[in-house]
Amino acid sequence: MRRFFISYNSADRQWAEWIAWQLEEAGYTTLLQAWDFRPGSNFVLEMQRGATEAERTIAVLSPNYLGARFTQAEWAAAFAKDPTGGKGTLLPVRVHECDLEGLLPQIIYVDLVGLDESAARDALLAGVHRGRAKPTAPPGFPGAAQRSVPQRPRFPGALPPIWNVPHLRNPNFTGRESLLTQLRAALTSGEPAAITGLGGVGKTQLALEYAYRHAEEYEVVWWVRAEEGATLAADYAGLAGPLDLEQKDQPDQQVVVAAVRRWLGQNVGWLLVFDNAPGPRAVRPYLSQGATGHVLVTSRNLVWRGVASPLTVQVMERPESVAFLLKRTGRADEKTADALAEALGDLPLALEQAGAYVEASGGTLSGYLELFRQHHRELLRRGKPPTDYPHTVATTWELSFQQVKQTSSAGADLLNLCAFLAPDDIPRDLLTERAAHLPQPLAEAVANPLAFNEAVVALRRYSLMEVAGDAFSVHQLVQIVARDRLGEKARRTWAQAAAQLLGSAFPSGNDPENVRSWPQCSRLLPHALAAAGYAETLEVASEATGRLLNQAGAYLWGRAEFAEARGAFQRALRIDEAAFGPHHPQVATGVNNLGSVLQDLGDLEGARAHYERALRICRESLGEDHPRTVTVRSNLESLQD
Repeated sequence: MRRFFISYNSADRQWAEWIAWQLEEAGYTTLLQAWDFRPGSNFVLEMQRGATEAERTIAVLSPNYLGARFTQAEWAAAFAKDPTGGKGTLLPVRVHECDLEGLLPQIIYVDLVGLDESAARDALLAGVHRGRAKPTAPPGFPGAAQRSVPQRPRFPGALPPIWNVPHLRNPNFTGRESLLTQLRAALTSGEPAAITGLGGVGKTQLALEYAYRHAEEYEVVWWVRAEEGATLAADYAGLAGPLDLEQKDQPDQQVVVAAVRRWLGQNVGWLLVFDNAPGPRAVRPYLSQGATGHVLVTSRNLVWRGVASPLTVQVMERPESVAFLLKRTGRADEKTADALAEALGDLPLALEQAGAYVEASGGTLSGYLELFRQHHRELLRRGKPPTDYPHTVATTWELSFQQVKQTSSAGADLLNLCAFLAPDDIPRDLLTERAAHLPQPLAEAVANPLAFNEAVVALRRYSLMEVAGDAFSVHQLVQIVARDRLGEKARRTWAQAAAQLLGSAFPSGNDPENVRSWPQCSRLLPHALAAAGYAETLEVASEATGRLLNQAGAYLWGRAEFAEARGAFQRALRIDEAAFGPHHPQVATGVNNLGSVLQDLGDLEGARAHYERALRICRESLGEDHPRTVTVRSNLESLQD
């Protein structure tokens, strides 16, 4: 009969093995699933045998253990044998912070939380020995040869013998559990894994959390700065020293690199992280043959298939963003945290920068939100970078912007244009079917499918643009930084181009209820309103902007979104009055449109005043019998009914 059956959740296997090893070294016998259950055996029967036949049961307590269904039956069986605890049949050992409920709080437990290895061993054995004679260690430890006992387990939480990770673990790391699960699955499949995405989206933090969370599974965790070829080769070759390879002092670095690669191909239990790699070509020469260890890459480049399994990291989910801001700042204002997360586009780097600013200034989330709305350029560029990260949001992307411009001027121009549209679902055909409305040389590139694809590839190489089917997306903060980088003249050029492009694309016509155009209008509306807003602010493309807002207002009116239609018509009217003067027929159209939507809103006096003004302008500029005059007069007469 075994003295101890060790009940644990699989997530706490390292703790269970460490506990079993300490007990066996002290002379006790143990029954442990990881060591003693044979492949193909009946798991349920084995567990029942362990729980009922062992003299005592150790319950390895953690949130994972307490949340599992099967573990309750295991410790409950031991509790039933000794409900008063006098025999010590059930010995709970707490290894992680957790809340004990039900029967467990009534039992004295051994607490290993926060202890170093020596203190944890003493506490464990003291709890086991309490009131009992110490056993004599059996010969042949750690047990019979047929048991699947590994080498001495490393104390949980202890770092591997070879470890050069340059960053501390982030105490504010929040969420991302699904991504970590996917990453684990990718690595254990035997292939390298590539975490890809926009700069600042949290790729390095995800790799860092994985390295710390799974440190106990590796004997070697080696971090390679991969952004430059020279540092990549030097960091990779640097592993030869800790491994004590024969070639470690060779002056020819390629000889050392080859030796490291050969060692990696012949050994297991290692994790190699290539951080911020430019692309597959840079990393491929350093990959070992065979799947003996794990390779993790972080990169802005999305193209990794054939070398690694890509895992694209998006911005945080909104609940994660809110939870992070509250945890990072110690504040409790969920509503403002939600609004701030929305303004920052849920980008992890921007959220961290905001949290650091609030902490340093002693301010509030609402105060930062107001500052961001008024001074986003300064906050994104000059704010305090996160700990262990050298860049702010704006400077993170600066190198990417420069490299895109060097490799593809059309790509840089495409990003500039998209910066003056809404961030999501930018239709490809919005550009390809209206290239004539774009400035050169972008117009020429868009008209050539191959050149256009090359421009898109240049942006995707740095994750500055996402492509989904027939549409593009650009993160809203990338748009902000891209606009802020431009000089005044360039901003006006691209704002004008966006307004003219949307003005040519947005369906128009005298019948706002033409439902056939509604799907197209619905898709283009966010871009129309965004482009019009930038054009208004910069005072460019007045005629095109006024026309675009009138077209958008007509669509909104047809969809019975009267308040939104009123806003669009009012903006259009202000622009047209400034562009054409107060008595122009185009102004009459805008005044009439506004009168119609006011009528539908129930503001009959406001509608009457607008119809009367529109009628005066039409009579003076177009004549009594002009169709437009007739239409306005009819609208005015409808108020008499």
